Order: sequence, then structure tokens, then C-alpha cells
Amino acid sequence: MTTVRHEAAAPVQEEAGHFRGRLLDGLAASIVDVGYRNTTVADIVRRARTSRRTFYAHFPDREACFVALLSDANAEMIDQVSAAVDQAAPWTTQVRQAVEAWIGCAESRPAITLSWIREVPSLGAAARGLQRDHLEGFITMIQTLCSTPAWSAVRTSPVSRQLAIMVLGGLRELTATTVEDGGRPSDNTEFAIQACIALLGPPNG
Repeated sequence: MTTVRHEAAAPVQEEAGHFRGRLLDGLAASIVDVGYRNTTVADIVRRARTSRRTFYAHFPDREACFVALLSDANAEMIDQVSAAVDQAAPWTTQVRQAVEAWIGCAESRPAITLSWIREVPSLGAAARGLQRDHLEGFITMIQTLCSTPAWSAVRTSPVSRQLAIMVLGGLRELTATTVEDGGRPSDNTEFAIQACIALLGPPNG
């Protein structure tokens, strides 16, 4: 009996995941075209080719859909940056790999990246929780990447939370201002790499 219930539940879960993905893609497409502030639930469901009823079966409102989209984008970025780093390589190479991967992710979806940085601070409690989760995820990633044997000869102490926040905050603001000015995140790749090497390198220079 239990096996039958589990087998029946699987297609339902897959269908729910399919519609959730379509709704998130619909929101992402609308952000690219008109921005998050000008996006309505009607825009999302039209682009997702589904109904308002389906939307509200997955999300209570537009903000919750936005938070889900950004949560997924955040997790994907962390996975891609972590996977791009060869932990056996020299530490400066690791910094280059991580920064290039971060910028590559940001450049692949510039409207979403800019919306992430500029729109989230003006949202409510759920968005503040998202910001905190985003920050903690990247702090953990940076500290983990900088705790391998290749880094032991570079730093005599672990990367602090404060330093990890400085690295992330600098990358985010540089990316946001560049996109707002009509540029591409990759325009600043070399500068960002050298800045991160300076920040994460030997504490005494």
C-alpha cells in the first residue's frame, strides 16, 4: 500500500516542479523585458502559459515567486563557482577561477543580477531572510575554498566573516554599477581578480 502511494505521488511532484519552473522562467523573462517593479502576476502567468490558479497554487504572491527565483539563482551560482575552482592550483589561480565563474554567472543573466542587488533591499521580511541566506551561503563558500592546503602557506588565519562580506559586497556593487551604466560585468574581470587577490592574500601584504 505504501509503495503504491509513493508511486502515485511521484508524478504529482514532478508536475508541480514543472509548473513551478515555468512560473519562475516567466518571472525571469518579464524582469528582463520590463523589470521586477513593472511585472505583475498576469505577466508571469502569460509568459509561463499557465493560469493564475496555478500561480497561486505555488506562490502566495509575486514577492514569494521573486524570492524563489533568486534563491534558485543564488544556489546555482554557489554551485558553479565552487565547481570552477581547482583546489590543487596555486591560490592566485583559484581566485581567478572563482571570480571568473562569479562574473560569468552574473553576465549570463544581467537583468536578474541587477534586480537581485537593487530590488531585494526594498522588499519585506521574506526578502531580508533571502539576503541573509545569500550572504551566509557565500561566506561559507569563500571560507571553505580558502581553507585548503594550497591556502595554508598564504594565510595564517582563516578568512573572517568580515573579509568574506567585503569580497562579496565589492563584487556585487561593481557589477551593479557596471550594468546600470550599460557595461558588461566582464568589463571589470581583471580589476575584480586583482582586488580579490589583494583582499584574500597574505594579511600583511
